[in-house]
Amino acid sequence: MRIFIMALLLWTYGLSAHAAPKPIPILMYHSIAEFKGSGIRDLYVSPASFEKQMQYLKDNGYTLLTFERWSEADKVEKPVLVTFDDGYENLWNAYKVFAKLKDDRFQPAGTIFAIADFINRPNRLSRLELLEMSDSGMFSIQSHTATHPDLRNITNYEYELKGSKEKFEAITGKPVIALSYPYGFVDDKVVAETKKYYQFAVTIRQGVFVAKGQADELYRLPRVFVTYDMTLEEFAKALQK
Repeated sequence: MRIFIMALLLWTYGLSAHAAPKPIPILMYHSIAEFKGSGIRDLYVSPASFEKQMQYLKDNGYTLLTFERWSEADKVEKPVLVTFDDGYENLWNAYKVFAKLKDDRFQPAGTIFAIADFINRPNRLSRLELLEMSDSGMFSIQSHTATHPDLRNITNYEYELKGSKEKFEAITGKPVIALSYPYGFVDDKVVAETKKYYQFAVTIRQGVFVAKGQADELYRLPRVFVTYDMTLEEFAKALQK
């Protein structure tokens, strides 16, 4: 009887451990370029640093997912999402790194949260560039709204949320299901409006996502802010927080 009870406890513990929610780090980048003194330093990550970070993910068994593949997070050992806000043209540097590291074992994937009304502006990705990146199979194009406003202080939600979604879907021919809140600003009203058009939304709140079964948790997703001077050791630790 004692052996049976011990075996039952071990089985129960193993089942609970297996069922425990898996941490899902969502990395946040902006510009993949050298910082040359103009703008905010921490919104840049050099191409060399970005390549080392992606190589780390490759060498340590991470699977790069997009929001379309969110359901796969429980099926892989180490899920991670790589996201880029604003849709800067220098994201071609990320494209080059992905293409360099791609092989049969490692399939790079990233999510670009672009601003719909900024398409074709100087230093921003063009319509054709967005399409090419989407068609490469390495990038998912999602929305960072139409004009990048503080969503807490607007009334034209349909234009900012639905309009931007439809614009990107027209460009790529693929569903747009995720939103990045401009400046990370969000409240209950913004979440309610976002839920009309999207399945996911990311903030700039620092941390690794772990499902807790809370209401609207997929509309308040935290991210790991990757900064210009972050060391590879700091990068590795941030994936675990």
